[in-house]
Amino acid sequence: MNKESFLPEEGGIFEKGALNPVMQYFSGTSYLSVLNDQGVDVYNVTFEPACRNNWHIHHAEEGGGQILLCTAGKGWYREWEKDPRPLSPGDVVYIPEGIKHWHGAARDSWFVHVAIEVPGKNAWNEWLEPVSDEEYNKIQEVI
Repeated sequence: MNKESFLPEEGGIFEKGALNPVMQYFSGTSYLSVLNDQGVDVYNVTFEPACRNNWHIHHAEEGGGQILLCTAGKGWYREWEKDPRPLSPGDVVYIPEGIKHWHGAARDSWFVHVAIEVPGKNAWNEWLEPVSDEEYNKIQEVI
């Protein structure tokens, strides 16, 4: 699939899914489709333009973290106190356990990624403060 053929209403290469059940941790609207829940949790996450999740941390006593496989649209990934990273189809992001971060769509594009939860001992997510509009709007759209 190329960038020009991405139709969010068709769900990209995977089913778009239903409204995200943890929508309270997102600014904007996102959708979630469970691709696998046997051994390794894998989700297709679709973000409407400008939608992003709150700052959050993936915790675990051992292992843990998350891998993002970007499949459609344009988006952003940002770790605490680091520069934002633009994302487009084919990009891969490894997020180690314990790293405060957020990810979401660019202002002018839908964005889709597959989220792979890295197995870990007593793994859980800590949801934190929203990414403010002021902070989000400071990002220069370079993709």
